[in-house]
Amino acid sequence: MKKYLITLIPVVLLSWQRGPVKEGGVVVVPTETSLQEDIKPLPSQYKAEAIATRILSNLHYRKLVLNDSLSSAMFDKYIDGIDHGRLHYLASDIAEFDKYRNFFDDYLQKRELDVPFKMYNVFRKRYQERSEYIQALLKEPKPFDYSADESIDTDREKAAWAKTPEELNDTWRKYLKSEALDLKLSGKADTAVISTLKDRYKNRDRALGRIRTEQVFQMFMNSYAESLDPHTSYMAPTSADRFKQEMSQSLEGIGALLREEDNYIKIVEVIPGGPAFKGKQLKKEDKIIGVAQGDEGKIVDIVGWFVDDAVKLIKGPKGTVVRLQVISADALPGNPPKEYRLVREKIKLEEQRAKKEIVSINSGKKDYKIGVIDIPLFYRDFEGAQHKEKEFSSTTRDVQKIITELTAENVDGIVIDLRNNGGGSLTESISLTGLFIGRGPVVQVKESRGDIEVQQDTDPSIAYNGPMAVMVNRFSASASEIFAAAIQDYKRGIIVGEQTYGKGTVQTLTGLNEWDQKETEQLGQVKLTVAKFYRINGSSTQLKGVMPDLELPTAFKTNEYGEGSQPAALPWDQIPSSRYEVTNNINEKILTQLKDKYSQRLKTDEELKTLVKTLDEFKKARENKVVSLQESKRKIEREEAEKKRAAMKQLGEDAEDDEDEDAPKSNEAPKEVKKKKDIYLNETGRMLVDLIQISKEPSLAGTKKK
Repeated sequence: MKKYLITLIPVVLLSWQRGPVKEGGVVVVPTETSLQEDIKPLPSQYKAEAIATRILSNLHYRKLVLNDSLSSAMFDKYIDGIDHGRLHYLASDIAEFDKYRNFFDDYLQKRELDVPFKMYNVFRKRYQERSEYIQALLKEPKPFDYSADESIDTDREKAAWAKTPEELNDTWRKYLKSEALDLKLSGKADTAVISTLKDRYKNRDRALGRIRTEQVFQMFMNSYAESLDPHTSYMAPTSADRFKQEMSQSLEGIGALLREEDNYIKIVEVIPGGPAFKGKQLKKEDKIIGVAQGDEGKIVDIVGWFVDDAVKLIKGPKGTVVRLQVISADALPGNPPKEYRLVREKIKLEEQRAKKEIVSINSGKKDYKIGVIDIPLFYRDFEGAQHKEKEFSSTTRDVQKIITELTAENVDGIVIDLRNNGGGSLTESISLTGLFIGRGPVVQVKESRGDIEVQQDTDPSIAYNGPMAVMVNRFSASASEIFAAAIQDYKRGIIVGEQTYGKGTVQTLTGLNEWDQKETEQLGQVKLTVAKFYRINGSSTQLKGVMPDLELPTAFKTNEYGEGSQPAALPWDQIPSSRYEVTNNINEKILTQLKDKYSQRLKTDEELKTLVKTLDEFKKARENKVVSLQESKRKIEREEAEKKRAAMKQLGEDAEDDEDEDAPKSNEAPKEVKKKKDIYLNETGRMLVDLIQISKEPSLAGTKKK
């Protein structure tokens, strides 16, 4: 499986869309086409359409037949990809397009592209109409009445399509007013607010004017690919080239993968070892809305920019400072953006490596020493391993050394912290499991043809046989889920935290030119799902992920951010169980007692009670997507939202959101920084101590004395 990709959200492309490029502080605007000009397909794209369709229909794990049902899903996905916010097409356009709903499968089979391009060209026309309205509105002396009592629903995913241009104009007026209010309440003068909005929408116009046939074709092909599953995609030639560059080059900047979505630059993944990871300020799904160079540079508004250009602004020479304005992923309506200061540097591999700490848990008038091993991802230097280098980088080797050190320090138990670990090397996930069990199966892999391979730990030795817990959360995925599932199935330790992401699929890459070597034009490549992971008990990790034995309070609903939030996700299923021998470390009687003790603490421990209450209030507040457009009410909404965020920070749930005042600045010598309390880790430690105490009493543990 050397070509498989098993990380959490498959490698994300820097978007094919392009906006103004910063060079030496000057905005360089490439030549653009008029939005009134139609975009047409190229001859090579008909060939790419045929080859990609053949690959996806024959080799994808999900054998979906090209029929009207799939065509309808493609139709909806294509429209959503073009106009996700339902802010450009009119209801009459959608009604006109509906006659094509059941023909998208025929277009793929017959090498037809005229209709998809026609649909996109209608969007360009509607975009031009809205752009003219926006420009006219922003030229008015006082375009917005901040005293008018009105509101806007920011969730447009299921909004009705506007029936008239006037209805759509009013929606845009409210959106612009909402953006203006955000800027105004952040301290900008009225003239600066209007100036910022004018620049913002000029940038969007320029960007859309530079979209070419390649990007439209990619959107159409992805309406098919993404209808098969969310981790399958077609990459046009320039996107494929950029993908290769991103995978091969050394990362220098803030250490984050970005994408453009709904007019914002979103963080897809924070890369372990980078400035963003070390500062613990940025998180997945955060939105970057402004960028400034150095400590004194002016914030450049990047709302409406495409990701390629935002990346050029965010990246920079090692050692230089960049300041980011960020809207947090879990920000409530009205929350102002935060400003973070980061020092650019290359990704440091040592920061990706497993680390240890010892926490003290007091219980029954005794202090227990709990060793914590934090694993940000499953890393392995395959080249070093191949050349049999003595000290090649390996998660398993590092953790084995840490276990030896913790054992020498006489810890009472060990916690493996896999929170936010999005995956990595399958080899390491298997060998790491082997440190805690004897020889045996770890994971099963089912190929698209139906063949099942059982991946084994072949080393009979055990590095640690004492009490252990594994911490997971919603963003623990792929290789993390394989490890946690194996520990759970062997009943080797307790799993604590949240239901994991649920990515139990395997992807591979193939270039279209490999299928037609006579073709001189570059045709792009596809990334497709070809296999699924299954636990040794036969249950898939796909969709359901791993359910913890003991579930901690969470800020997320079950359908947020995980695989289950993707409409085309592959289903959960089962295959026959492997043969394996469980340990006697954990049984139902022990789990029942652990849950009882935890339930009691939820009722009596003030810190936990406050955490649960705060998270519940926060989840309810996030469900409200309606914000006021009246300045006085918006101020109150913002103040209330800030109070809720402050309550989260105080509990440690959101400690990464603000730069620590005690943290050293870029050119200061390192100084001791007071570590913020981790309530989740502390409670996991208490659960592990409960396990230690129960296990020492055979009558309580439900085991017999040996």
